[in-house]
Amino acid sequence: MKYTMYFAGLIACFFSIVAAQAQESKFLNSPARKLQLAEFAIANLYVDEVNEGKLVEEAIVKMLEQLDPHSTYSDPEEVKRMNEPLQGNFEGIGIQFNMAEDTLLVIQPVSGGPSEKVGILAGDRIVMVEDTLIAGVKMSTEDIMRRLRGPKDSKVNLKILRRGVKELLPFTVKRDKIPVYSLDASYMIKDKIGYIRINRFAATTHEEFKKALTGLQKKGMKDLILDLQGNGGGYLNAAIDIANEFLGKKELIVYTEGRRNPRSEFFAKGTGEFQNGRLMVLVDEFSASASEIVTGAVQDWDRGVVVGRRSFGKGLVQRPIDLPDGSMIRLTVARYYTPAGRCIQKPYESIEKYNEDLIDRYNKGEMMSEDSIHFPDSLKFKTHRLARTVYGGGGIMPDYFVPIDTTLYTKYHRQLRDKGALMKAHFHFIDAHRKEWLGKYKTFNEFYKRFEVTPDMLTQLVATGKEMGVEYNEEEYQKALPLLRLQMKALIARDLWDMNEYYHVINDANESIRKALELLEQPDFEGLLLKKR
Repeated sequence: MKYTMYFAGLIACFFSIVAAQAQESKFLNSPARKLQLAEFAIANLYVDEVNEGKLVEEAIVKMLEQLDPHSTYSDPEEVKRMNEPLQGNFEGIGIQFNMAEDTLLVIQPVSGGPSEKVGILAGDRIVMVEDTLIAGVKMSTEDIMRRLRGPKDSKVNLKILRRGVKELLPFTVKRDKIPVYSLDASYMIKDKIGYIRINRFAATTHEEFKKALTGLQKKGMKDLILDLQGNGGGYLNAAIDIANEFLGKKELIVYTEGRRNPRSEFFAKGTGEFQNGRLMVLVDEFSASASEIVTGAVQDWDRGVVVGRRSFGKGLVQRPIDLPDGSMIRLTVARYYTPAGRCIQKPYESIEKYNEDLIDRYNKGEMMSEDSIHFPDSLKFKTHRLARTVYGGGGIMPDYFVPIDTTLYTKYHRQLRDKGALMKAHFHFIDAHRKEWLGKYKTFNEFYKRFEVTPDMLTQLVATGKEMGVEYNEEEYQKALPLLRLQMKALIARDLWDMNEYYHVINDANESIRKALELLEQPDFEGLLLKKR
């Protein structure tokens, strides 16, 4: 018996050694070992000294480029910048600003923030940070932000030029956590109809949404327009929490699946605050990822009507892999699927073609006409409640298509915008008339109803354009005039109040919002969905 056990032990030991040798042999012949040896040889034997860190970074980037469009590498600084808007805060002095003629102009100090506490006002110009001149020296916005931001409780000395004051005013600002909001706007757009615009899905999005929803419900909201146009996505959990507000208990929101990642399902809890009101979701060609998760769930459960244009089609799940130096790889590990089984991700056989997809859509007429969009029968799916036909193949196709509006856009308008003439003229007006307008329009509602862009303001805009090399074109100017008036009014509203008021004004020209309001006038909401069977 003793010899048998001894012999069995020898056999086990033998096989362990063999297995270890096999593993070692496998590693020694693996691609990973080959890459390691190549890097070692270059770092130690190459004729000239090399930047080893840069070599490794470029090798990682090149490897990820062979996979898909959304597997990426970020260095430590990029990781920090990327996470700030999603985490919902950063550390700084708390101002909204724009660069006007190489000068940092304070649009608004953040309410309750460090700058407001020390007395910095809207319209102030920051000329110096510590002993460094930042005005008139063509310093990049990124460089300026780096000087203004810093650890919580650290101090920064500023010198500010204020209208009507001859000398520069000194301020010492104690930096603090500054909130970054993911909701752009929330207001009653019409009697009993609320409007909420989400610009990204961040850590604070659900909390912001619930607060906005409660506020609108207190004002009598029964129906909701959820605007996800231009929303490029964000955190999966934020998308699930928002979808949960609309869906019933145990209704599937989204599932993920990949080669090494088994199917993982995410369900609504049934605790949502807006499970019964009529819902409109607005999307466009820039709505992606988390936006498509929410939209797909709403559409597949026939919970609401989707209005706009086909969404972007980003349905790849990235897992962040933190590296020792603070850098990060975001590696695609699975795909997103809607409750009906549609894969959100559009094809990406060629990265170059993938990056040109939106241009191709425009050239093929998809942005202008629903009739130019064709789906094969293999991409047909059925919604859960009404068994309507919906389509896969990348992105979410809306129930009601709204073509892109090109009637007001001209080359002249584009040049006024792109060369900065519109913003420069606007800054001149807000600087000269801020006090006058705030005195004249005590509330935003008064401003919204009564304010008009004057002929003198438009003359100044044209003159500013000429100064900046924009050749005047009477025909194109007249065509773009309604949009120019609206944009200028919206920018003034933003600077007198906030982004909420900006969207309240600019949304008057949004065709998808007009379509949503038109559809909400129909008494038979379910009939709207069935018409698009």
